[in-house]
Amino acid sequence: MAAETLMNYDRAKELKDFDDTKAGVKGLIDSGIVNTPKMFIRPAEELAEEQINPCQKNTEVPTIDLSNIQESSRQTADWRDSLNLSVQDSDPDPSEMPAVCRKPAIEYSQYIKNLGETLFELLSEPLGLEPYHLGSMGCTKGFSTVCHYYPACPQPELTLGVKKHADPGLLTLLLQNEISGLQILHEGQWFDVQPIRGGLVVNIGDLLQMISNDKFKSVKHRVLATPIGPRISVGCFFSGHASLLDQPFGPIKELTSEANPPRYKEAVLKEYIAKFVFGALDKKPPIDHYKI
Repeated sequence: MAAETLMNYDRAKELKDFDDTKAGVKGLIDSGIVNTPKMFIRPAEELAEEQINPCQKNTEVPTIDLSNIQESSRQTADWRDSLNLSVQDSDPDPSEMPAVCRKPAIEYSQYIKNLGETLFELLSEPLGLEPYHLGSMGCTKGFSTVCHYYPACPQPELTLGVKKHADPGLLTLLLQNEISGLQILHEGQWFDVQPIRGGLVVNIGDLLQMISNDKFKSVKHRVLATPIGPRISVGCFFSGHASLLDQPFGPIKELTSEANPPRYKEAVLKEYIAKFVFGALDKKPPIDHYKI
């Protein structure tokens, strides 16, 4: 019976029917479903591995207080709905943003822009570079903001809010509400990242790992589906300015030497990003294509 059901399952049709409703995951919950649709359910072997290697719940992720920094110097679908806003170097055009979130989005974008400039200055210093170095490369020029809405899931053990991945860009600044769900992978185990009121999660991306020649390491992470909700998060992704899309990049020359040669070959930014956008998150990450 199970084999017959699998043979008759048309995933493409289920995805199309879901997209055609325009209601998103929230619409499924509002309709009163009690079982998670098949398109969201993780493969059986992945669920079995989860039973063998359970998540670790009692480890704290380091928290860094930056309040005084200016004085101190696809295999399955994800259980979420999303809104993507792109902010380039110039101020965003208000008319291009949804009216319902226009004012807070513009204000928050300015805060993130200022914080991003400060963080890239701080990250330049442990690399032995001048504070302005990463900024001068275009790291601070433009970012995208992705808002995720995770409704309560009727069968959270069968699906995920976001599958395992490392962010492909330079730096991610994540704001989340009080509902937990974010996990990071460390030494083969998953650890919870508990929300901190007024705090942001800062993730190193693959691109920063590449240009730092492995001085910085990106982190693999995922988001669980939960029986309570909604969980809401706002991620701001610094991935390089749009004007740099056709330019090659690689490890910063000042960070390489005969004793410490480049560990990555040069790549064109738009081709690198395309490997992430058009590839499944659980498959080979884009950074692996450029390792020497």
